[in-house]
Amino acid sequence: MNIKITGTGSYIPDDVEKNEDFYQHEFLNADGSAIKHPNEVIVKKFQAITGIAERRYAKEHLNSSDLGFFAAEKAIDDANIDPETIDYIIVAHNFGDVKHNSIQSDLLPSLASRIKHHLRIKNPKCVTYDILFGCPGWVEGVIQANAFIQAGLAKRCLVIGTETLSRVVDQHDRDAMIFADGAGATIIEATHSEGGILAHETASHTYDEAYYLHFGKSNNQELSSDTCYIKMEGRKIYEFALNHVPDAMKSALDASGSNISEVKKIFIHQANEKMDEAILKRFYKLYNTEIPENVMPMSIQKLGNSSVATIPTLFDLVKNNQLENHSLSKGDVVIFASVGAGMNINAIVYKY
Repeated sequence: MNIKITGTGSYIPDDVEKNEDFYQHEFLNADGSAIKHPNEVIVKKFQAITGIAERRYAKEHLNSSDLGFFAAEKAIDDANIDPETIDYIIVAHNFGDVKHNSIQSDLLPSLASRIKHHLRIKNPKCVTYDILFGCPGWVEGVIQANAFIQAGLAKRCLVIGTETLSRVVDQHDRDAMIFADGAGATIIEATHSEGGILAHETASHTYDEAYYLHFGKSNNQELSSDTCYIKMEGRKIYEFALNHVPDAMKSALDASGSNISEVKKIFIHQANEKMDEAILKRFYKLYNTEIPENVMPMSIQKLGNSSVATIPTLFDLVKNNQLENHSLSKGDVVIFASVGAGMNINAIVYKY
């Protein structure tokens, strides 16, 4: 028995927010003071570092659970399964459903329950729950689905990563330009075909690192201090990722029994182009080998950082030949790897 991804689906919102759309923003420093540089300079420097030229925002009437539902429908269709046969629905997110122009997160009921409701699944033994694991949430959801199936507690799971980060960003913070909305979903199940999940690695670093990503007040001191937004310690996160993600990837790859030369694609959480490139460079340095061409597909330039949705969305795009110069063939060894709030890191080695 092998545990494989048998169906994928993604939902990429239609609304495009370009970098030029931020020219009219009032960006401020964390202490509320004015930034000396004009917005055109701020935005140009931002793009040079992150690689982001545009990002996608959800329509005003849609929430995270809606996006996850759309992606789930596609994954179920792609796997050609009866949704009533799904044993678990695991939904990774960070903030629940945050309605447009709202300052409150709605987590009751869980997003997984809402998505099961939208899918009109009647089977009460289809168990639903959410996972809060930062940006690595979808990868961790797949690891949990794998464990359920290995333990004989499930045969088929639906794992979703969905987020509307545009609803929780501080418009006066330059980091607001990083975040985006989207959803990706996968069907994970036991099969008799070759391939599947070969190995995985997970770690949570909380002693000093727990609050590198957190909720904090706006850079605009005149706004209510009771309203909080996503905030991050960018330099600390960058250094943390470089010090830990490559090691997690190596641990998983070594445990899989695969050779570094067999790895065809590495799907890294689309957080920051420069950071992902640095992680890749350090990973291959651990094996004293050169980085192959086209091994790391990237979607951040057009889609921004949609947190838990970045990897499943990217995988779906490559699987369906929708990303230029990237494709997958049967038997390809790939790695999924992520880092995010917590601080959590994880990696999966998977044979396509």
